[in-house]
Amino acid sequence: MKHRLVWIAAATAMTLAAQSTTKKQIPRTPDGHPDLQGVWTNATITPLSRPPQFDGKPTISDAEAKAFESKDKETNTLDSDVTSSFNARTGGPGVGAYNNLFVDRGSELARVDGQARTSLIIDPADGHIPATTGRVRTQGGGGQGEQFAGMSYDSVKRRPLAERCLIGFGSTSGPPMLPVLYNNNYEIVQTPDAIMILVEMVHDVRVIRMNAQHDPKAITKWLGDSIGHWEGDTLVVETINVNPQNRFRGASGNFKVTERFKRVDASTILYRATIDDPEAYTKSWTLEYPFSAVAGSVYEYACHEGNYAMQDILGGARKQEAGQPK
Repeated sequence: MKHRLVWIAAATAMTLAAQSTTKKQIPRTPDGHPDLQGVWTNATITPLSRPPQFDGKPTISDAEAKAFESKDKETNTLDSDVTSSFNARTGGPGVGAYNNLFVDRGSELARVDGQARTSLIIDPADGHIPATTGRVRTQGGGGQGEQFAGMSYDSVKRRPLAERCLIGFGSTSGPPMLPVLYNNNYEIVQTPDAIMILVEMVHDVRVIRMNAQHDPKAITKWLGDSIGHWEGDTLVVETINVNPQNRFRGASGNFKVTERFKRVDASTILYRATIDDPEAYTKSWTLEYPFSAVAGSVYEYACHEGNYAMQDILGGARKQEAGQPK
């Protein structure tokens, strides 16, 4: 019995020592909370929804992951094939548009607890966005509220927000904050009363008010009203009241996102976001992926400098209406 008690005491001491070591490895602010400050990236080639070849496999082996990553690299034609569908849509490298120097989507699958993920979506278990309601299907869930903006070619104000350099495309600013084609860097500044997230794309700024109350529902903001609190070492952020023009994928006025930021080690924040909107989706769904620390600063994204696209788009529409060649 004596030896058993000694063994239990030793095991307990080892566990506490390990916990203490882990706790010390995570930088903390003077108030004792994990320090989330710094520059981070969520760039990854893991898709939002699970590809067919990985059906039923939320994670894959290192060998499978390396094979997928190698194939992605081998089939990348941004610099060479001007006839590819992507280059055809963007003008291609032949006219100085997107190439691999410009694109910043990473080269690896997202890994959590050392396991390669096949989709950013972890719930539902099949790795796909749950069934949508008639609202999304009729009003358009293609992305970022563009249908709700009354998108047309009538004026600058009727063009998509990202096209007008007001908000980054693809929900890069969030919530939820998704990896996109490029500019996947974020800078976090943290105080006891507020946490600021500077988004590289279109230099959007999210301000999370800590331990506060939400504004009235009638007050909507481009990135919503984000209120945060700490649950142990996890920052929990609830966002509602997103401007109707910027609601995620056709969401309604009841759209709510609950994000969790957990610093798991010196170079990683585990990010989880749950989307809840009974008017748009038949059930809530959850994304999870890491943000990795990167060196350097977030530079200004000069979205409109030397940009003739807007006048060309509207000018082309006027010519088309007049029956002239584009």
